[in-house]
Amino acid sequence: MQNQIKIGDRLVGHNCPCFIVAELSANHNQNFQTALDTVVAAKKAGADAIKLQHYTPDTITFNSNKECFQITQGTLWDGTTLYELYKRAYMPWEWTSEIQRVAQNEGLICFSSPFDLSAVDFLETFDVPAYKIASFEITDIPLIEYVASKGKPIIISTGIATLADIELAVHTCRLAGNEQIALLKCSSSYPTRLEEINLLTIPNLQETFQTIVGLSDHTLDIAVPIASVALGAKIIEKHFILDRSLGGEDASFSLNPDEFEQMVSAVRNVEKALGALTYELTERQKKSKEHARSLFVVQDMKQGDLFTESNVRSIRPGCGLHPKFYNEILGKATNMHIEKGTPLNWGMIRPLA
Repeated sequence: MQNQIKIGDRLVGHNCPCFIVAELSANHNQNFQTALDTVVAAKKAGADAIKLQHYTPDTITFNSNKECFQITQGTLWDGTTLYELYKRAYMPWEWTSEIQRVAQNEGLICFSSPFDLSAVDFLETFDVPAYKIASFEITDIPLIEYVASKGKPIIISTGIATLADIELAVHTCRLAGNEQIALLKCSSSYPTRLEEINLLTIPNLQETFQTIVGLSDHTLDIAVPIASVALGAKIIEKHFILDRSLGGEDASFSLNPDEFEQMVSAVRNVEKALGALTYELTERQKKSKEHARSLFVVQDMKQGDLFTESNVRSIRPGCGLHPKFYNEILGKATNMHIEKGTPLNWGMIRPLA
């Protein structure tokens, strides 16, 4: 199993903090300054990386009004064509250099989803540290093969994938000699209803494909990514926007900076709480155990009196004998005077003749 991959200067995977990715997507609204400001805000909100998308309307679809190019699937974007949607949403490629520079200055890792081979060639000139395969491209085997051949980590969303689709994509990467694979549980509906998430798939993805796993989330809040960490997610990708009032194609299911920061904080708290598989007590737990139950004498007793249910009880704190000896002690005699409120010990019990 591939336990870790390295993205930029970050190890991602087993025994590593969750790698949290802010997805820029279309939230630049084709405004260059908005894009740069979003990168800076993502860092301030706690992101580890900013992810871009590299396509143009012509590299991702075809300009046609025929029925199959119409968006009619009950989405946010119904009533237009694929070409018109991507014409509004794509990021001009000439922004890449400056976005990468600002990201690096902020200490953010910057990588992208290429949507065709020309985008891969373009991104290679920037020596991006990883590639993301978007959910709808998981069946584009030539694209996956080409990306995998670059020898860099490849993160694959599984939003529209069957089990067979995932198997083929992973096999394609491995056949190209690339084992640096991460699979993201994803539900490619926008926004995603909670009933469509099925987070329990995350550990099964890891077990089945022996890869690092994570979550690409399109729900409206932060509960789902937080919960995913407890199930083994080592990468979280969430759409990020400066302000939903800016509008745009992805605004309605994107987190603003305050929400993103809350998510990051909660994820880090969950990571602390997960800790390790252990039954060892911490020093604080050991101290608290002093107030556990033990056996006490609760009535004044004279030498020779018998221990009974009336004069011996299991109570807090834990200064006396373990309660497991309670039945063994009943009916035995004391060999001394005992004041009520005294923790019981073996030296107070008359040995059998």
